[in-house]
Amino acid sequence: MSDALKFLVKARPEAMGHYFAFLKDAGKHLDPKTRNLISVITKVHAQTERGLQQYLRRALREGATPAEVIDALLMAFPALGLAKIVWAVDVILAMRLPGFDPEALGVESRWHDLAGESEVPVADPLRVERDGRALFVVRTASGVAAYDSRCPHQGTDIPDLAFEDGVLTCPKHGWEFDLASGRCTRHGNVPLKRYDTRLEDGRVLAYW
Repeated sequence: MSDALKFLVKARPEAMGHYFAFLKDAGKHLDPKTRNLISVITKVHAQTERGLQQYLRRALREGATPAEVIDALLMAFPALGLAKIVWAVDVILAMRLPGFDPEALGVESRWHDLAGESEVPVADPLRVERDGRALFVVRTASGVAAYDSRCPHQGTDIPDLAFEDGVLTCPKHGWEFDLASGRCTRHGNVPLKRYDTRLEDGRVLAYW
């Protein structure tokens, strides 16, 4: 329970008691696994990271499999949209729960061709979309790097026009990132997701 909910329970116990009674009664005809999977979806819709983690663990304890969790997220696509689903998967992967690695889910990670090395500008990033993902490809002091285009705050897809003087700024809440390192330099403390890269026959490849 969040600090805000704890406060409200203490400040308005009768009103909040009715609220929690409503939540409990609303799902009384659902089995615990289904009820918690639905709660996972509501937390993803609200992008509440701690709530997602809490109800995901409950769903797994009640017998939900990692594949069922992924299916539930994808079935909720009309309400959630891709950005929130990807945000949720990032949260889930960061939890390092068994069964959620790509190999366990039957998906094999591989190298993806992003662009020719000569196509990557010296000073500006190159934004590319490959195989369902958007990335920024940049030249750094140590070579070529590739970063996810989504802001780690709430999964907002950052356009290439958001880059200026070495800084990428998320248009939603103003988080700023140094594209040379991926580090968040303002408003937040979570870096951009960086993908492993390599050069092969003059092409830039990224692994996911």
